[in-house]
Amino acid sequence: MIHDWSPAPDLLSGRVILLTGAGGGIGRPLAETLAAHGAELILLDRSIPALEAVDDAITEAGHVRPALYPMDFAGAKEADYLTLAETLEKEFGRLDGLVHNAALQATLRPLIHTDTAHWMHLLQVNLTAPFLLTRSLMGLLARSESASVVAVSDEVAVHPRAYWNAYAVSKSGLETLTRIFAEETEANTPIRFNILDPGIVRTPMRKLAFPAEDASRLRPPDDPELMRAFLWLLSDESRPYTGRRWTLDALSSPAD
Repeated sequence: MIHDWSPAPDLLSGRVILLTGAGGGIGRPLAETLAAHGAELILLDRSIPALEAVDDAITEAGHVRPALYPMDFAGAKEADYLTLAETLEKEFGRLDGLVHNAALQATLRPLIHTDTAHWMHLLQVNLTAPFLLTRSLMGLLARSESASVVAVSDEVAVHPRAYWNAYAVSKSGLETLTRIFAEETEANTPIRFNILDPGIVRTPMRKLAFPAEDASRLRPPDDPELMRAFLWLLSDESRPYTGRRWTLDALSSPAD
């Protein structure tokens, strides 16, 4: 699908995009990539220093300065999401893209040894937060001529494995949530919802799960094919598609 496709420098010019988990992992290079292609960004992360570092990198590169919105999904209440929506309404008036990238992982462990607080914490950040955020922003997304919502997922969402615990359950739930939103909005809104499984990427979450792994063999967070996949999904190039689950390998295959 994106094999041999080269995104134009102004591919996302004029598009307002909210990216969660923008301070690290895949989020930081994705923020810089979206800004480099003209997007007007709202960057959300729990870490203010991380947000400020991304802001510095984007502005030093000469791109449009992003709006920073510190928010910790672990403790956020419904009112916090409504406040965010009201703020974006005043500042931007619409939303053309939303990337659910923020997530938590923990060391692998059996379900029987999982305490309730750990379970609730991961589901709150990885599943409940995307639901509340999407619901609060639906009005702004509907004002776009072509809004794209991308949920970042994982192989364990569709092929669950032992010890992946609440993380796998939350990612499976996120995919179901995304597909339901896609079906409920396909006929009567300009919003599309898609899932992207980037595969194994060299991130802090991956290191937490596999601390002894040789990380040098893994795809880096700023991998060009991974960045192109996000650009394709967030641009009008993917406008005909909604409710689909995409893997990076399939998107990058010449067979597509």
